[in-house]
Amino acid sequence: MRQTMPIHARWLAFAVGVALIAFQVWLLLEPQQPLFERPLHLCAALVLLILYRPLQTRSLPPRARYLIDLTLIGASLAVLAYYLLAFDRLTTRMENVSPVFTIDIVMGGLLVGLLLEGARRAVGWVLVWVLLAFIAYGFWGNVLPGWLSFRGFGIESATEIATMTTAGVLGITTSTSVSFIFYFILFGAFYAAVGGGQLFIDLAIRVAGRATGGTAKAAIIGSSLMGSISGSAVANVVSTGVFTIPLMKRTGVPDHRAAGIEAIASTGGQLMPPIMGVAAFIMAELLGMPYGKIALAGLIPALAFYLALMLVVDLSARRDGVRALTRAEVSETPAIAPRLHLALPPLVLVAMLIGGYSASLAAVAASVACLIAPCLRPATRIGRAEILEALTDAPRQAAIVAVPIAAIGLVIAVAVQSNLALKFAGSLVSLSEGSIYLSLMLAMLGCIVMGMGLPTVAAYIIGAVLFVPALKDLGIAELPAHFFIFYYCVLSMVTPPVALASFAAAGVGQASAVKTSLSAFGLSLVAFFVPFAFVFEPALLAQGSWFEIAMASLSLLVSTALWAIAFGGWAGRPLGPVMRAVIGFCGLIAVIAPSGSTLWLMALVAGWLVAGTIWMISARGAATQVSTVE
Repeated sequence: MRQTMPIHARWLAFAVGVALIAFQVWLLLEPQQPLFERPLHLCAALVLLILYRPLQTRSLPPRARYLIDLTLIGASLAVLAYYLLAFDRLTTRMENVSPVFTIDIVMGGLLVGLLLEGARRAVGWVLVWVLLAFIAYGFWGNVLPGWLSFRGFGIESATEIATMTTAGVLGITTSTSVSFIFYFILFGAFYAAVGGGQLFIDLAIRVAGRATGGTAKAAIIGSSLMGSISGSAVANVVSTGVFTIPLMKRTGVPDHRAAGIEAIASTGGQLMPPIMGVAAFIMAELLGMPYGKIALAGLIPALAFYLALMLVVDLSARRDGVRALTRAEVSETPAIAPRLHLALPPLVLVAMLIGGYSASLAAVAASVACLIAPCLRPATRIGRAEILEALTDAPRQAAIVAVPIAAIGLVIAVAVQSNLALKFAGSLVSLSEGSIYLSLMLAMLGCIVMGMGLPTVAAYIIGAVLFVPALKDLGIAELPAHFFIFYYCVLSMVTPPVALASFAAAGVGQASAVKTSLSAFGLSLVAFFVPFAFVFEPALLAQGSWFEIAMASLSLLVSTALWAIAFGGWAGRPLGPVMRAVIGFCGLIAVIAPSGSTLWLMALVAGWLVAGTIWMISARGAATQVSTVE
């Protein structure tokens, strides 16, 4: 899209983007009132999104499309002017007491319309239909039956809630975009521009390339490292998949399998600290918790996810006879040592987060480190082209994120003001008849269904609003409840029939989209029930003493390893369907049962006894065969 932009639009987008970066840095030094900084951030994002994603339709001639885009840019600037001119009145008025003027209704409606069109251009029609459904519910909820019914909003109250306070589109989602997301996107853009992503991929090949299933393991390591920086499954697939998928195919991995491995590995990057996904920043805001604690809480589940994935591709490679890379093939990768200093920026980020600095300040410091680190060696020095690339990509990516999540503020406003969230929670508890396992299964299915076609952040916010209150009513602590929802919204990116990350990987790998989706989903099953473990073991989210955390982590790793053996289909020799089912059932029970319980111990012992016996028999058979040959 950027390549087809007219030169004047390109320069305008660049100027607006640089101005937005400067504004965000200024906010870090001099924080402003919410009703000043949020409208300015959002309107700048709208202008950038319109410029970078111009109207595309064959039903209108190019000149008409150009005029529509120009009109929308003018409307965005008009909305910004309204907020700046009405700033004093909006910040001093009393909600539900002060009058709502005609200009408020007109400009509020214009902003909502711009957000709907922006969401369509950014992520497609699915989110728009969800937003329209909630808007319709807000106005006409009184015609619905049963617990869904409520009196509905009038146009004045709807305008006030949605656009005149910090409870709607200028609420928690836009606040997160202003305070956190923009800075981490800035860091990700600069780090990609200086070659950090390529460093991760090359490092992964050097570390794991010659191991069994080495190319798949290299893809998992590289994608997890890059995904923890980018925070976007689809962006991670596109950026790393062009290297990893052909590499896997070269060693005998089928094209759909290679694309599926890349899809699930890139998706898991949203679970991997230090950055995780955009939704993790929203979680920090919803919980009123420092982002560093959210990242720490996500570390053990993310490691369990990737270790299980590594084990299943290892066992699958043994079963299918996939070869590793040769020494010569690995040596084709550029040397790591001369570029190792490029690891400095993420180290700065992690060190500052651990040191207790704010997440936004840590991201800006890491971005500055991206400009310094390449200059430490002549071979990696960057020039004007790399800096311009980062200055262009960062505001563009930020706009594509900021506009849809601001629009989701409408969902939060309607759900809270109509009391839909609490009524939905009561309905879910009633439907599950108080069963915590059934409630968790219903919440899991709800998150996966909502995540089909929606970005992770959109699915997570809606899931958090609707399902977290129900899980809390069942006695589940708030942090595990939020992580449970977050985890399954992430996995929805590879869940058929609409699996955005899988479709992207299929396109990169020139593979069947259906086969790729099924392959990625099958791989995701190896860690699919990890959230059930940390719901019952908060120590897995770094809640508790070091001893409790260590024991819970060991229990999870041993249980998921057993589950992975069943999916990998190898225990010294290929496993038949019956043995895989037996080991898999024991692994599943061990994952979801509370650690230390009788059921957990019985499942773990039985599963490992079966797997270990098969492995020993296979080893003895192989040894006997070798001695016979000798």
